Amino acid sequence: MIDYRGSFDFELPPEAMWDVLEHTERFESWWGWLHELRRDGGPLQAGSGLYGVVSPPVPYEMRVRVVLDRCVRPERIDAHVEGDLEGSAGLLLEPRGDGSRATVSWTIEMKQRPMRLAARLAPPLMRWGHDRVVEATVQGFRRNLAKSPLGQSHPGAV
Repeated sequence: MIDYRGSFDFELPPEAMWDVLEHTERFESWWGWLHELRRDGGPLQAGSGLYGVVSPPVPYEMRVRVVLDRCVRPERIDAHVEGDLEGSAGLLLEPRGDGSRATVSWTIEMKQRPMRLAARLAPPLMRWGHDRVVEATVQGFRRNLAKSPLGQSHPGAV
């Protein structure tokens, strides 16, 4: 099991952050660890799903489906994860000054037998891989916010 909770500040207000997040077709180009991404249904609405392959910096890949259970624009997304990872995940966007605080959380379990074994035998390695994916995600999001029209219209949006 991986339980994670982290908060990150961005210069864009929640509504603008939501607008950027709705462009899921950009995610694969933003993050090198994400492949074969496809979307089922509207981008950010209850019942929509995202399917993809996650390739962290350790030698394995995971096929996952993220199903959006609840979406409240521009505040929160609650979802469940299926496939090689199973569990729940959430995103909370809160105003913070002129920008936003994004709080992400998930509780996931690895379902692949080799990964379950690795998680038992080498938890620090698994946590290291997980944390590198989180760091790459936040860095990629910041970098691409700076390039997007929404980010450019908000100076300091990195």
